[in-house]
Amino acid sequence: MPAPQGNQFWKIRSRSGPKKIFSDPAVLWGQCCDYFQWCEDHPLMAAELVKFQGTATLKDVPKMRAMTINGLCFYLKISYDTWRNYKKEKDLLEVIREAEQVIYDQKFSGAAADLLNPNIIARDLGLVDKQKHEVGLDKKTIDHAAKIADARKRKRK
Repeated sequence: MPAPQGNQFWKIRSRSGPKKIFSDPAVLWGQCCDYFQWCEDHPLMAAELVKFQGTATLKDVPKMRAMTINGLCFYLKISYDTWRNYKKEKDLLEVIREAEQVIYDQKFSGAAADLLNPNIIARDLGLVDKQKHEVGLDKKTIDHAAKIADARKRKRK
């Protein structure tokens, strides 16, 4: 049965869209800290060959787990788009900035200490080693190149 003609049921709707998962900055920060602690408590394990007194054994060695925004979003059960939208909200912006700074610093420090792959982390953090290469040609080289070009032109005719 359709709604009656001229109804205004839409006016009684209290809000539009789904309810925000995080509206309190303190709750969001607490959950971010839980993710940071989870990363510390759950390092990645790498198998390494350990030799001792002539005996070689394979041992699991803990490796630093890099924190990521995507990993944080997965932990919080929100999408990356939701995370970006939280940046637009004044009450959550400071928490978002702090969380991103913690993640940046953890990656940078881990790469600097060679606990994380420096090449991968540098690319992820947008750190690039830009070198400007300039080739200087002296007048003699330029004159020589011009003579060769003239000779080639004459040869084609």
